[in-house]
Amino acid sequence: MEKMQIYKVYPAIPEALSFLDYLARNLWWCWNPEAIELFHRINSAQWEKIGKNPVAFLSCISQRRFDELSKDESFLGHLNRVKAKFERMFSYVSQIKELNLGPKETIAYFSMEFGLHESLPFFAGGLGILAGDHLKASSGLGIPLTGIGLLFHEGYFRQFLDHNGWQQETYPINDVFDLPVQKLKDGAGYDIMIEIPGPTGLIRACVWQLRIGKIKLLLLDTNLPENPKMIRDITSRLYDSQGERRAAQEVLLGIGGLKALNAMELFPAICHMNEGHCSFAGLERISMIMDKYHLEFQSAFQVCKRTSVFTTHTPVAAGHDEFPKELVRAYIKPYSEKFGISEEELLSWGEPHGSKDTGKFSMFIFGVRFSGFINGVSRLHGQVARSMWQSLWPKRHVEEIPISHITNGTHICSYLSRHKNALFERYISSDWSNRISDPALISRIDNIEDADLWHVHELDRSNLIRKCRELLLAQYERRNAPRNILDDVVSVLDHRVLTICFARRFATYKRAALLLKDPQRLIKLIADEEKPVQIVFAGKAHPNDNEGKEIIKRIIEFARLQDVRHRVVFLENYDINIARYMVQGCDVWLNTPRRPNEACGTSGMKASANGGLNLSILDGWWCEGYRDTRGWSIGNGDDYDDQHYQDEVESQALYNILENEVIPKFYDRKRGNPPEKWIRMMKEAMKMAIMDYSSDRMVREYSTRYYIPASRNFNQLTIDSAWKAKELALLQLRLISLWGSIRLSSPKLATESDFTVGDTFRITLQVFLGELTPEEVEVQIYHGKIRSSDYVEGSRAETMWLQETISEGTHIYACTITCADSGRFGYTARVIPKGDEVLSHTPGLITWAHDRDNKLL
Repeated sequence: MEKMQIYKVYPAIPEALSFLDYLARNLWWCWNPEAIELFHRINSAQWEKIGKNPVAFLSCISQRRFDELSKDESFLGHLNRVKAKFERMFSYVSQIKELNLGPKETIAYFSMEFGLHESLPFFAGGLGILAGDHLKASSGLGIPLTGIGLLFHEGYFRQFLDHNGWQQETYPINDVFDLPVQKLKDGAGYDIMIEIPGPTGLIRACVWQLRIGKIKLLLLDTNLPENPKMIRDITSRLYDSQGERRAAQEVLLGIGGLKALNAMELFPAICHMNEGHCSFAGLERISMIMDKYHLEFQSAFQVCKRTSVFTTHTPVAAGHDEFPKELVRAYIKPYSEKFGISEEELLSWGEPHGSKDTGKFSMFIFGVRFSGFINGVSRLHGQVARSMWQSLWPKRHVEEIPISHITNGTHICSYLSRHKNALFERYISSDWSNRISDPALISRIDNIEDADLWHVHELDRSNLIRKCRELLLAQYERRNAPRNILDDVVSVLDHRVLTICFARRFATYKRAALLLKDPQRLIKLIADEEKPVQIVFAGKAHPNDNEGKEIIKRIIEFARLQDVRHRVVFLENYDINIARYMVQGCDVWLNTPRRPNEACGTSGMKASANGGLNLSILDGWWCEGYRDTRGWSIGNGDDYDDQHYQDEVESQALYNILENEVIPKFYDRKRGNPPEKWIRMMKEAMKMAIMDYSSDRMVREYSTRYYIPASRNFNQLTIDSAWKAKELALLQLRLISLWGSIRLSSPKLATESDFTVGDTFRITLQVFLGELTPEEVEVQIYHGKIRSSDYVEGSRAETMWLQETISEGTHIYACTITCADSGRFGYTARVIPKGDEVLSHTPGLITWAHDRDNKLL
């Protein structure tokens, strides 16, 4: 068949309804209940059938139905209310006043995946959901941010199970004409195209734009007729396992994303990279800074480093991408030439400082090289990341590794049930969703009548059970199940029974089968006639993870046992839609990861916002969120060397909590009234999630701690011909070239005796700085309580003052220490660069008094 050009015919929507098409192409609708209801009113059955995709939905509506609606005063009134609210959103000023960016400047926010809605399958899991929620919250706060990702034509796989319960995968094609995206065009009306030199020729991509409230998300796409197949396939599947294609995806995301911004005449004053997938952005950004401000490489690097944020979401080293150096070489070659540095030096940026050549190029390490703000996504994850990547900052103690944390949050309005939203509007405020950072307002949740909250929650549980039956029926029909099984589906689950939900990626460390460790004990809980339990499972295993697939199979086999088959279900093809029903309708949200492998986890936050109570290992966010007034912890947060022993201990703890606390509290009904103690916990969980774990709080924190300082740095470093950036570049080069001359003596106490609390003593130190001056360095005493031969607790650094210069380059420094506590203490001395966090943490620029090669005799 001849190659054909494609066009599509859309319905002729009457003028009175024209806003519907505009609304369908902005994801703002998906977190606004009135807007969702507007589409639902047009044709509720078709809305559900089409997967709640408004673009595809409107194209299925008959002209006759549109004509009817254009004369329906009730519908038009509803439409105008939604339109007015939508237009008001654009009139709101930014709530982050100190973020000082120009009209043609933006925060470039990179992620390989974005989970915005189930109708846009460009995500695999938590990272994508988090990135989508970041964009939604940024819209609400009026932050000048632009999202950058890829448009995957097959996206992530769809899951189905065979007759034996073994996971199978399909990759349906996403029809771009049914998506709310528009091709970006230049001023002359031509499609914007970006080009990147690759190993086998040019990578050409067009750019699609998706609107999320006030925020624009740019999606790059190589599926162009003029591209050869291997180039077209770059944006075929998310997280392609083929090495060359995966590397090309990451090059396209990082380098191509910034080229797309440039084509739009937007400058990335701040760059926020999520994971190493987008680390190549650092190269293109330095190049853009060089061109815009006429700087050489070193000065442009100073600007880039101090205005870039890198967020890691992975607590396992093996989860970070590495490529053979030779696979990367062709992509970095043009930058090597422009920067005036060798390819080998640029490739070494993907390795730890001073390490041997392994032939591997780490995308995490490469991204960190460009970033002055680095964070994990929960307090515990920050600790894990500092320990995991300590080698990148040689001679630094783990607590000083410059990786902080900002705990993730969830976009509350995207996951709160419409019933609970109505309850909040009644008891809290009609505009509560615009004021979730107000603790006094959110604390009004305590004023909700117990009976009202319980009634609404029972409605949500019933909706979950109805959705489970609907999905199970579709699953069994696809497998051609006999009629008796299909008829049996209608009696699966009970809307009055305690409902536990477990839904997440089926990686082995998530331990989905921990609940099945003692099957007979679990069956006894499920089948109890007076206080029964039911469980809903959902989640996908990676296509190459047979261990994860085996866990799913075990759950399916357990769910088929006669005693539990009406009370345990597994839902295929877990997505945002299924997640929404589960977090809204669950009583208990179960989470059993192997600590400390959960970076954060936001599904439990969504459940809490809806009044679900978390029953979880103390890992990820739950280390911070847990209180016994709002949920339960499995274990005490201990780490184990023996995993089998850990599973045994924690599974028993799980059963004990269910038997002794969870189940009795849920069924504690006095005279048929709702469970008062349970509802009290629900309210505490809801307040916690909305106030402390919303994406609104998260983005405010990113703004305060990273975006605002980065914007300040950008303005200070680029004014007046960027003289400050040039000065920093010269200073860093000078420090690197002269640092090796530094020598320290052993620090000496003025008084050789023991002390009592409250005493003070002086320490002196002789330092040889060579050609460096005292104004360029900071000399510190590093001290703390000794817990073991190699561990100092609560260590801190005290700056020493220059007491005297005894000869050229040789100085005496002194410091006074106050004994604030009793115990055994240790101390030593060191020299670091004087300056900001970036300069003072430059790898290699630290000298300790105990370094053998740097001893001043």
